[in-house]
Amino acid sequence: MADVPSHARVVIIGGGVIGCSVAYHLTKLGWKDVVLLERRQLTSGTTWHAAGLIAQLRSSKNMTRLAKYSQELYGTLEEETGVATGFKRCGSITVALTEERREEILRQAAMARAFGVDVEEISAAEVKARYEHLNIEGVTGAVYLDKDGQGDPANIALALAKGARQRGAKVIERCEVTGVTREGRRITGVDWQSEEESGHISAEMVVNCGGMWGHGLGRMLGVNVPLHACEHFYIVTEAIPNLTQLPVLRVPDECAYYKEDAGKMLLGAFEPVAKPWTLDIPKDFEFDQLPEDFDHFEPILERAVERLPMLAEAGIHTFFNGPESFTPDDAYHLGLAPEMDNVWVAAGFNSIGIQSAGGAGMALAQWMDEGHKPFDLGDVDISRMQPFQGNRTYLRARSSETLGLLYADHFPYRQKATARGVRRTPFHHHLIERGGVMGELAGWERANWFAREAQDPTYEYSWSRQNFFDNVREEHMAVRQNVGMYDMSSFGKIRVEGRDAEAFLNYVGGGDYSVPVGKIVYTQFLNPRGGIEADVTVTRLSETAYLVVTPAGTRLADETWLRRHQGDFNVVITDVTAGEGVLAVMGPRARDLLSAVSPNDFTNAVNPFGTAQEIEIGMGLARVHRVTYVGELGWEVYVSADQAGHVFETLTEAGQDFGMRLCGMHMMDTCRMEKGFRHFGHDITSEDHVLEAGLGFAVKTAKPDFIGRAAVLEKKETGLQSRLLQFRLTDPEPLLYHNEPVLRDGEIVGYLSSGAYGHALGGAMGLGYVPCPGEKPADVLASTYEIDVMGTRVRAEASLKPMYDPTSERVKV
Repeated sequence: MADVPSHARVVIIGGGVIGCSVAYHLTKLGWKDVVLLERRQLTSGTTWHAAGLIAQLRSSKNMTRLAKYSQELYGTLEEETGVATGFKRCGSITVALTEERREEILRQAAMARAFGVDVEEISAAEVKARYEHLNIEGVTGAVYLDKDGQGDPANIALALAKGARQRGAKVIERCEVTGVTREGRRITGVDWQSEEESGHISAEMVVNCGGMWGHGLGRMLGVNVPLHACEHFYIVTEAIPNLTQLPVLRVPDECAYYKEDAGKMLLGAFEPVAKPWTLDIPKDFEFDQLPEDFDHFEPILERAVERLPMLAEAGIHTFFNGPESFTPDDAYHLGLAPEMDNVWVAAGFNSIGIQSAGGAGMALAQWMDEGHKPFDLGDVDISRMQPFQGNRTYLRARSSETLGLLYADHFPYRQKATARGVRRTPFHHHLIERGGVMGELAGWERANWFAREAQDPTYEYSWSRQNFFDNVREEHMAVRQNVGMYDMSSFGKIRVEGRDAEAFLNYVGGGDYSVPVGKIVYTQFLNPRGGIEADVTVTRLSETAYLVVTPAGTRLADETWLRRHQGDFNVVITDVTAGEGVLAVMGPRARDLLSAVSPNDFTNAVNPFGTAQEIEIGMGLARVHRVTYVGELGWEVYVSADQAGHVFETLTEAGQDFGMRLCGMHMMDTCRMEKGFRHFGHDITSEDHVLEAGLGFAVKTAKPDFIGRAAVLEKKETGLQSRLLQFRLTDPEPLLYHNEPVLRDGEIVGYLSSGAYGHALGGAMGLGYVPCPGEKPADVLASTYEIDVMGTRVRAEASLKPMYDPTSERVKV
């Protein structure tokens, strides 16, 4: 193939809509030597049979930002390239058939207002006026988004490919990548094979846009890309006389979506229990489909005929079953793969590839071009995936659920039901025996709350007070008033050791780690813009060793950040998470309980706040860290896995004399909310400046240069543009979760980054950023604040200091 070059700045593997978008956006940024290789023909995997629904509203601000960008881009592509994309803004309607779904879509509508998306709440009668064919029986509410639309998936991809070609990219079809060459943590080139010949392209970067082939392609490239192909069903009717353009219609309570296309109706399904297909996709799979399974689709069709009676009269022109890839958490994979330094990923789009492709391609291209994320992409960053999640058995089990979760009720605290029990802490069976109700994060089984003796230890989901609300309140108050214990073993533990450990951490982190052995430093890892890449504690274990403790879900990302900035520092970085169990003993009587099981001294004189010490406990040994994420006196007890069971039993037995209560992760969240402690990924992200997050106290600019120092000094000079405030609703009844709009003096100015109920303070609480350029703190607090809960404005108190124990006297007593 004469047009295959011998070298490229980047090789993009996969010619679906995602690969074409990445090529388009890289060339738009001026990149030359961009090569896209497609094993068969462009769009021949999943793109060609996608439904082409293009919606703006997603579950977070930045995902919405990317979706909005996609639909704006598709509106201009045809003019730029001459390729008809079929894009039209026909609007969309989502209807609710239950009160719970109604609350969900009304909360989504409020969120849309906070994100700047036009949305209209409409009644059943108004739905009928806009969609006359719909049977509105049972409709409890609906929302309408006028700028949503639909398009021709294949032509959108071909337009993006043409745009890339026009700016110099080489887009080569029928050219399969068969192998790679590798040096250390870099791919140096790819081997290719066409029908007639083969060759090699040396490459500075590689992008895995392999779609449902992405998992296997990832293995070839040395990276983990957890996704699995599932069967996805839809039907297309014969032409229906006099059928005109209609809004896209979603009826999630019936697992169905509807699209009018060229006088026909398309009915698609996201059924509750999906059919995983395979990871071993046939090599000759091209513009292909899977065998029909009418029995599987029939329950959806039966409800659809009642909901849209004209389907009963329309003949079925096409019954289609095509594979699409799904990830373990229903979010796509984007970014620089943790295992390699020049392998990028854009794959696993969970049936929303068309509406995501424009924004995802733009974001990844900017990331590749600038060397850092253009804004927070934590929702989709490939580094959130744990190594075990590439396991084939796990992926098959989980994908049977994730397809259906797209249209399931998105209740707060909803837990995945499949592929559970993979990662268990040393206390797992102890917690279950005592009523622990398990949730899952990053594969870890964690007790989220504890059921009473006669209570069913399962979740009963709702948007209002759920069945565990009072359990969490009791756990919360036990920690506030007495003593509680909970399992923190899932939190990441990374040892950093070597002769340069102190210097390395002082470069990569904002704190000062030139501290005595046993000192604990609460700190952030910053990016060059002063944004927060990690929120951790660092404990000095010896002259040459530190322990970095991270959130469970970001352990891999945080370890990767350390490795990518290791440079010439002589250090060894080791994940030791599974080596120790951790029990947090928290509350006013925590010192009394520990003193009852250990001969060591837990007084302020020996073990003040922010220090660690080695102790005897029961018949074993442990290390205790005097820190807290719940705002009370307390210690985290680190014990080697072999002695963990003994230490748990020792503390539990002694705790009976103190009325100690076992607690779960939900309690930790409600307590940290009252104390105003930030949660990484929600309240603090890579695009939130550490000073605007209110964490300037943790940054020590007096020390020599560190990543982000210049941005911190600059912000001190120019002033804050926004501040993170804590809110408490004055009405004790409404509940807050996150993304609810924040109104200042009657105008929407932001949204809650997180929310939970403050049981000790008697109301729902949240954290959220409020723009305030040039304002003094007193000016910010002088305003009147409200939170939009399902379209109702609720008065809220606002504070810059923690509303609970603002001076931390309880922590340091």
